Amino acid sequence: MGLILASKSKSRENMLRAANIKINAVGSGVDEAAIKSGISATGADYTKVAERLALEKALAVSKKYPGDLVIGADQVLVCENKAFDKAQSLAEAEEHLKFFRGKTHVLVTSLALVENGNRIWCYTEKPELTMTNFSDRFLKNYIKTAGDALLHSVGAYFLEEKGITLFSKIEGDYHAILGLPLLPLLQKLRELKKIDG
Repeated sequence: MGLILASKSKSRENMLRAANIKINAVGSGVDEAAIKSGISATGADYTKVAERLALEKALAVSKKYPGDLVIGADQVLVCENKAFDKAQSLAEAEEHLKFFRGKTHVLVTSLALVENGNRIWCYTEKPELTMTNFSDRFLKNYIKTAGDALLHSVGAYFLEEKGITLFSKIEGDYHAILGLPLLPLLQKLRELKKIDG
């Protein structure tokens, strides 16, 4: 019995490895845009969207790895009741950050556990983050310094790096903000006898 992370996210993988969890990271190949589009058409709320994405990723990988426990995870950033995807260019990242500036946004962060194609558990946290009212000059410098790495984060920031300078207030679990509610996951893995503790 192995543990597999259905994600190529280095942040999620690093969190698990730092917690001494032996894990294999495998990309799910799931078409996130198609799933989001299908769910949005039904009028589902953003929690359902994040949970569905996490579950679909785990299910896709579970098909290839029978007998292993698969962890799926996803995040949906919501600001003023509008969901945001990862920026496709630095210009779009700048637009997003200007929209978030001085406002509070929510990172709806879900995870799912799947084994042999069966859903074992789903969990969601919703940390809230408030950005400072930073200047255009500060923003330009931030984007120039951070570069294309911003395109790999739904919010165009990495809280564990220079992205922290964008914020005035953060409420919620730090690991959930980074993309994986780690403490609830570890507790569930203990309950399932997948890790010691």
